[in-house]
Amino acid sequence: MKRIECSERDDWRTTAENAGFDFHTIDGERYWDERAYYAFTLDEIERGIEAPTGEIDAMCLELVGRAVDDENDLRRLKIPEAFWDLISESWHRDQMSLYGRLDLKFDCNGPAKLLEYNADTPTSIFEAAVFQWTWLEQAIERNIIPKRADQFNSIHEHLIEAWKKLGGSHPLHLTGMTENVEDAGTLAYLADTAAQAGLKTTLLDIEAIGLRDDGRFVDLDDREIEVAFKLYPWEWMFHDAFGKDLAKAPTRWIEPPWKAILSNKGILPLLWEMFPNHPNLLPAYFEDDPQAAQLGTSFVRKPIYSREGANIELVSAGTTLAAQEGPYGAEGFIRQALAPLPNFSGQYAVLGSWLVDHTPCGLSVREDENPITGNTSRFLPHAIL
Repeated sequence: MKRIECSERDDWRTTAENAGFDFHTIDGERYWDERAYYAFTLDEIERGIEAPTGEIDAMCLELVGRAVDDENDLRRLKIPEAFWDLISESWHRDQMSLYGRLDLKFDCNGPAKLLEYNADTPTSIFEAAVFQWTWLEQAIERNIIPKRADQFNSIHEHLIEAWKKLGGSHPLHLTGMTENVEDAGTLAYLADTAAQAGLKTTLLDIEAIGLRDDGRFVDLDDREIEVAFKLYPWEWMFHDAFGKDLAKAPTRWIEPPWKAILSNKGILPLLWEMFPNHPNLLPAYFEDDPQAAQLGTSFVRKPIYSREGANIELVSAGTTLAAQEGPYGAEGFIRQALAPLPNFSGQYAVLGSWLVDHTPCGLSVREDENPITGNTSRFLPHAIL
């Protein structure tokens, strides 16, 4: 794994905008950055990233199988009791998951380590699936990278195949906060992949969903929402005004309700409890667990619910190295062993390993001068050399 500086395409901004990648720059700062790329060997990809990703996902599914009907686990995860049956039913009905992203620490000096699982509403999938592949093709054509370069990236193809299994004959609604340019771009891309799979799609804002007297969710044309992809977290849905109606409405949600377990950072201590000393896991404990003292004075403190690095604190030898402010933490915290990200010339890099229908199929790299990866951390392409 190397960070290699390179020339950028002089027309990359135009290429991005023509592709609908409208959030390539955030608040005047680069989000997409191709002035360097991360190079991997095929062995690093296959044995260092792809294989552990599949193993971690299998452990996560085993965890769900245990936790879904375990009141103690559900309480530790702070999942409201009113939704336990909804979650359990979705699991026992084998409701299918579309995708997820594992965030990994990987530096070639040891096995990849799971930092967290973005299991419910992962973004950055368009730039991972499409735009970095466009970069690869054009960078080869323009002699920016070696002709033999490849990429760990079959996300797009896997999404289309997954939609064929998920959609059936029902129209698909895709919903989220469409005023957010990144969320709108993600929804538009996923709608495109669903359309390529033969599904009839409708995009609408989450606030535009209505509820009929018969308890069915409907769109602005009063059409029943039978299958809905939501780029909106389950923990928010549980507390929204229509949350109390989720269990009664027949809408099938993607991601399914059981993903509310995996999108919770409380799975990190539960995984460590179930698979102690697994090479791809870091020691982790709920903060109110006396065993958390085993981590000593060096750890990462994470809220049970958190997004984009908010309210995360890195502590080394009792001193806070970095911390992000945010609105999370009311439900409690977990502590995870400190595993600093690899530093490449002042840039901390985290790997995002993508799964579609539980198949590892792609890689994204985010970097930042801050060791806590946040919403504006830059996305750099990768290549296999």
